[in-house]
Amino acid sequence: MNKLVLAYSGGLDTSYCAVHLSKDKNFEVYAVSVNTGGFTSEEIKSIESKAYQLGVKTYQNINAISNYYQKVIKYLIYGNVLKNNTYPLSVSAERIIQAIEIIEYAKSIGANYIAHGSTGAGNDQVRFDLIFNTLAPDIKIITPIRDQKLSRQQEIEYLKNHGVDLAWEKAKYSVNKGLWGTSVGGDETLTSHLALPEEAYPSQLEETTETTIKISFKNGEPIALNGNENTPENVIEELNNIASKYAIGRDIHVGDTILGIKGRVGFEAAAAIILIKAHHLLEKYTLTKWQLQHKDYIANWYGTHLHEGLYLDPVMRDLEAMLNSSQKQVTGDVFVTLKPYHFTLNGIESKNDLLQSKFGSYGEMNNAWTAEDAKGFINIYGNQTKIFQNTNGYD
Repeated sequence: MNKLVLAYSGGLDTSYCAVHLSKDKNFEVYAVSVNTGGFTSEEIKSIESKAYQLGVKTYQNINAISNYYQKVIKYLIYGNVLKNNTYPLSVSAERIIQAIEIIEYAKSIGANYIAHGSTGAGNDQVRFDLIFNTLAPDIKIITPIRDQKLSRQQEIEYLKNHGVDLAWEKAKYSVNKGLWGTSVGGDETLTSHLALPEEAYPSQLEETTETTIKISFKNGEPIALNGNENTPENVIEELNNIASKYAIGRDIHVGDTILGIKGRVGFEAAAAIILIKAHHLLEKYTLTKWQLQHKDYIANWYGTHLHEGLYLDPVMRDLEAMLNSSQKQVTGDVFVTLKPYHFTLNGIESKNDLLQSKFGSYGEMNNAWTAEDAKGFINIYGNQTKIFQNTNGYD
C-alpha cells in the first residue's frame, strides 16, 4: 500500500476523502490536522475518533498556534491588514501554515502522495497546491472532490452507503475556527443581498454592560491585556474570549478570488479586528507620516500575496523586513471600550507619543519656529504649484 497523507479537518469533504482513498483506492491514509487555534482538547479528541471510524491508519494533530502567530499573524498586525478594508484574512492566513506543516509531515514519514478536500472553485486548492508543489514537487497531489466534481449531497450519500452517517444534513452552516477568526458560510453567503442570521455566528451576545480594557503592545506585538502579561497568541485568545461575548467583529467579506470570480463569506473575528484597529491607532501616535504612508501599500501587497498563496515567494521576506523595522517605536497601551456589537478606541499612552512634543501643539502654539518662518515655508512649499498655474492658467 502507498502512504498518503490527508489534510484532514473532520468535515464532510475530508471525511469523504478518508473513506474513498482508503477503501476504494487502497491507500494507507495518514490523517493530519493542523491546529491553528479555535480547537478545544475535546474537539481534537472527537476529530481523532471520527478519523479512525473512517478507516485511516493513523491520525496526527499538529499544534501550530505559536508558529502561526510568529510566521504570519504578527505581520498582519504590523501591517494592519484588512482585505478590502474588511476581512482580517482569518482563513487564508492559516491555510498557508497548515499546508507547510502537512507537507513537512508527509516528507518526514516518506509519503508518496498527499491529498486535500478542496473543490475546484475556491482559493484553498491554489494555496495548498502551491505550497505542496514548491516544498515537495515529487509528492503527488490527489484531490477527489475537485477531480470528481462532487456535490455535497453526493458525498453524503456515498458515506451513508459505506456505513458512515454523522448527520451531515444538520450542518446548515460551514464554520472554520482559528486563532485569527472564524469564517461562516451558508446559503445566504451564496447570494449578494442576504445577511447571515444571528444564529449562524458561533458567538452570541452575552454581555451588554460596557467595559474598558487596556491592550499593551511592545514593538508592535500585543504582550498584555489589562496589565496581565502573556504570549501574543494567548493575549489574542484571551481578548477573543472577552470581546466575542459582545458579538464584536462580525461582517461579510466580498472579494475577488484567485480564480477571478467573486466570493462572499461571513466571519467573526473580535480579537483580530480590535487588535488591528488598536495597533493602527498606536502607530498614528508613534510613527512619522512617511512611515505610515509607505506602510499602507507595503502591507496591502503583503496581505494580497498571502491571500493568494504566494507566502513562499522571497518578496514576502522583503516585505516582512520592512514591517519589522517599522515597529521599533510602536510600544504603549491602547484603551478600548467594548459595547454590544462594536467598540470604541479611546486613546493611548506611550513614551514614544509624538503628539506630546515640545515643538508645538496642533492648532494652538508653535514653540520651534516664528511666524516669519511659517510664512517663508508656506511660500516655498507652494512654489511649484504657483509656477504651473501662472504658466498654464487655472482650469
